[in-house]
Amino acid sequence: MEILTDGPTLRLAGDFDVRSTWEARTAIYELLASTTDDVVVDLSEVGAVDLTALRVLAMATRQASRAGHHLTLRGCGPAVRRMLHLSGLIRVVEVERIAASA
Repeated sequence: MEILTDGPTLRLAGDFDVRSTWEARTAIYELLASTTDDVVVDLSEVGAVDLTALRVLAMATRQASRAGHHLTLRGCGPAVRRMLHLSGLIRVVEVERIAASA
């Protein structure tokens, strides 16, 4: 997995699964601790995601909320959205809405 930080945005690329959750969790929590801005986790280049990875995002969302921030997920593809719905974690995380084209 590749993790890039661009201001308050964390971009993840590759497979986000049990093998990469520790690295991603560390990057998310370090970003939350180092900024006063709301944080965006960009998943647009994530090919596959598992429940362990989604739980990391859910816990980070709760941590951000306790600190008075928002953590928003951007670029959630169909596989990520499906897993969020199946796991029930869609009620915990904030997913950026995509504007409908006219």
